[in-house]
Amino acid sequence: MQGSFPSAERCGLVWWAGRRRVESGIPCARWTLDKPPEEITPEIFAHLVHLAELELDPEEAEYLRGQLNGQLRAIREMAAIEVDPATPITSHGVPYPPEARPPLREDVVEPCDDVEAILAQAPETDARYLVVPDIPHTELES
Repeated sequence: MQGSFPSAERCGLVWWAGRRRVESGIPCARWTLDKPPEEITPEIFAHLVHLAELELDPEEAEYLRGQLNGQLRAIREMAAIEVDPATPITSHGVPYPPEARPPLREDVVEPCDDVEAILAQAPETDARYLVVPDIPHTELES
């Protein structure tokens, strides 16, 4: 089925919980790039809502699904516009050739002059570290 999620395929997402390595093994939410779904079906949307761990009532879910489908339609319409490859890239109608683009700046480590002011904004600190609540990870999908 076009746009369906292969249940046997696993993403193999890996993250670290403290010093423990955790693998998700959740099913991948993929479809082939050459044939994206024509619309986000209620089943696909429910799967995405589940993965995002959102709580939506039926009216909210249907509204958001409609909004996403509207965006997909707009993307398909724009992708269908024939554009000559020789047409120069522009930004708001102003030519933006590669030679006019500013170069990327070097990443520079700079000391923070007011560390205490930044730490004072945090609800909880330990020495010079921000303390964040431990959010236990629950299995996203069985």
